[in-house]
Amino acid sequence: MQQRGSDKEPSVALYWDFENLHASLSEARQEGAYSKQDNRFRVQEPLVDIQAEVELAASFGPIAINRAYCNWQYFSRYRDALLQCAVELIQLFPPGGSAKNGADIRLCLDAMEDMGRFAHIGTVIIVGGDSDFMPLSQKVKAAGRSLVGVGTRLSTNRHWAKSCHEFRYYDSLLEAPLVPDALSPAPGPSPGAGSQAAVDLFVRAVRLLAQAKGDAWVSPQAIWQMIRRLDPTFDPKEHGHANFPAMLASLEALLETRSDGASSLVRLR
Repeated sequence: MQQRGSDKEPSVALYWDFENLHASLSEARQEGAYSKQDNRFRVQEPLVDIQAEVELAASFGPIAINRAYCNWQYFSRYRDALLQCAVELIQLFPPGGSAKNGADIRLCLDAMEDMGRFAHIGTVIIVGGDSDFMPLSQKVKAAGRSLVGVGTRLSTNRHWAKSCHEFRYYDSLLEAPLVPDALSPAPGPSPGAGSQAAVDLFVRAVRLLAQAKGDAWVSPQAIWQMIRRLDPTFDPKEHGHANFPAMLASLEALLETRSDGASSLVRLR
């Protein structure tokens, strides 16, 4: 089994203005219906792909903080997805029947406190599209940390998006399939014969790494670290492989390989 990444590797702090994102998706689907009080204060149907957001965060490094702010009494149908992705829930009650829950203010205060307490945080990711986050962007940059924003195309304030080191539109996270048809294993004793789930996870890890680096060529060690971030329970033995190098060898039909000095790099064909 490969060793984990260095303990000194900069980590990621992920903060969700959860209702902000959910409301944006709901407004887009229902043409403004969410903002009406009778719709806002009722049990909400799950719209946010939580796993896609967490996987994006993992592509920047190991996640040390994964915290979401919301009035959770109306979001119980997200329970399983939130638990699966180990999201820390911060409950915020609005002070009045039509008032905001103040998630953006609490989020900013916590992010500033966390940066002061934890030197290992190298990347701060804010899920939310409000211009209210612009002062935070200035503080994050002044602290020498990287800032990544995530929001929907229709609802994100363009000044907030421009103030980030990098901004990802939520919509684009869901556009590409996890495994294109060209990469799907063929019938018979082909790559991934041990388990399609292992193939899917491997391809997801490579694609996230390539996107984060801006380079399709990635190292096997980085792939293994990413797989463990995406699924800490993953064990190659449960998918018919003695270890990760054996799993990598079984997927050679999906990969191109090149030598980079003493090490090798791979990319998806």
